[in-house]
Amino acid sequence: MAPTEIEITAELVRDLLRDQHPDLADRPVRLGARGWDNQLWRLGDDLAVRLPWATQSADALLRKEHAWVPALAPHLPLRVPVPQRLGEPSERFPRPWIVTTWVQGAPADRAPATRAAESADALAAFLTALHRPAPAEAPVGRGRGGPLGEQVEEHLTRELATATEAGLIPDPDAVRAIWQDAVTAPDWTGPALWLHGDLHPANILTADGTFCGVIDFGDLCAGDPACDLAAAWILLPDGAADRFFRACRPTPDPATLRRARGWALLRAVTCLLIAEAGDQGRPGGKPTWGPPAEAALHRLVATAGR
Repeated sequence: MAPTEIEITAELVRDLLRDQHPDLADRPVRLGARGWDNQLWRLGDDLAVRLPWATQSADALLRKEHAWVPALAPHLPLRVPVPQRLGEPSERFPRPWIVTTWVQGAPADRAPATRAAESADALAAFLTALHRPAPAEAPVGRGRGGPLGEQVEEHLTRELATATEAGLIPDPDAVRAIWQDAVTAPDWTGPALWLHGDLHPANILTADGTFCGVIDFGDLCAGDPACDLAAAWILLPDGAADRFFRACRPTPDPATLRRARGWALLRAVTCLLIAEAGDQGRPGGKPTWGPPAEAALHRLVATAGR
């Protein structure tokens, strides 16, 4: 099925609930957000329904969240959406869907963290709790959590060329130097750790200037923590990264920090292109991703070599 074949409406959500989870069907239903993979519909005050709509990969990602997040969530110090029910494909909607808890807060691309110390400590506590050795059967990331190898480098090279041509990269040579330092860093030799895998500004929530929740665990996987530690440059206010790394346990070694800069650079360039698409009104574009990506690039260039 093509991603846009079925229009998702409040009536459809109610019908799906009546068919498979009738005890929830009388709750108010209203649109919450249209994300990259899924639409999110509020279900009363404390639940939400997530339905795949824009990518074919979303089906497997939702099933992965349903399988793994409930066991991880109780150990995390920030609130996360915990799957409560699974909806199976049916004649009404031929794709799986889930009901999760609702996490209150504003996405950081719209309301960035402003309290440096508090947000650094909150993010460090979250990743310290999450970054535990994963079982052998843990999911493998979609190119995340592994080494910054040839496939990742080819992806960055394409996106960097596109962003440079569009005038989005003020100092391409400095950006390439950061990447070269990252790809020549020693690989991760520790155990495969649980990773969120997708810590960009739209997937972390804020309240009162600091982080209060983390959402969208579709890219949950096991691997090198550098992938998640890149969030220091992407999410934190200026001047907070050093405090964040001091608070992380274990303290990241120099090689891990070099790899993390590479992941941060890749995410920043990708977010710049997504923001430009939004500025031009193209499908999938998100203008609010531009300012945090620009700030991340500035931080990476300013601290290169440290």
